[in-house]
Amino acid sequence: MIQTALETGLRQTMMRLVRPLLHPAVPVSIQRRLVSKAYRTSIPPKGTRFDDIEAGGLAMTRVHHGDSPSGVVLYFHGGGYIIGSARTHRGITGHLAKASGAMVIVPDYRLAPENPYPAALDDAENVYLALIDEGHPPASLSLAGDSAGGGLAIALAMSLRDKGLPLPSSLMMMSPWTDLSNAHLYAPECEPVLQRRWIDKAARLYCGSEPVSNPYVSPVYGDLSGLPPMLIQVGSQEILLNDAQRLADLANRCNVDARLEIYNSLWHVFQVHAGQLDRATEALATAGDYIRRHLVA
Repeated sequence: MIQTALETGLRQTMMRLVRPLLHPAVPVSIQRRLVSKAYRTSIPPKGTRFDDIEAGGLAMTRVHHGDSPSGVVLYFHGGGYIIGSARTHRGITGHLAKASGAMVIVPDYRLAPENPYPAALDDAENVYLALIDEGHPPASLSLAGDSAGGGLAIALAMSLRDKGLPLPSSLMMMSPWTDLSNAHLYAPECEPVLQRRWIDKAARLYCGSEPVSNPYVSPVYGDLSGLPPMLIQVGSQEILLNDAQRLADLANRCNVDARLEIYNSLWHVFQVHAGQLDRATEALATAGDYIRRHLVA
């Protein structure tokens, strides 16, 4: 009963406070400031440590919970490629670090419109290769991300494969944005977070002159053959539900081990409420277990 009431309250909060911010009429600079404040309600578990570091001129955050992390999760934050940061995602990455037992690295990859495609993908690849250069074997690495960050994780895996570079042990994506044409969006009765017009604007700002059908932009238009196993989590009340389902279907057609989990009556990246909402905490526990089972530290 308490959790049901909490779900209802959080859904209303998303609709009344977050959804209005994600409107195309609100300047990106203002969205960045206001959304960063909204994320303060996403709280990491006690005992989580955050170290702000820099590598190759790129700022990032190292997240660990416990004294002996095993393996590394390279996590890409969401925000439509135009907002968000390592700091806004401290809650979700803190819970993922605890659940996986791994060290989580969260880069502040460059954002559009200042830095459109392929800046984010270039940054993601540079951080991944830097981790390998530091001595982390590919089998000890996992890629993860939410929303645009989930799309970036799969795009990075495809790029690494196409360049003949070593692949990570697994992929874990929450509400991944995998088709920036937005031509096949789901239409739930209630969408508490995202607006079609906002993600259309985000896609334009990120893509610039790049075709949205480029698989490194929209992975559902690509070939997933040879990629690592992947876990995809999505809520049933979000317009990106079809993006997740289409990604899972494509993975299966390409003989990639893909596991799709649909959480009924939950919204876009509901995992930010881990530590408050039981189903969000359980989803990240499942994700952490999935990552841990595939890591070879």
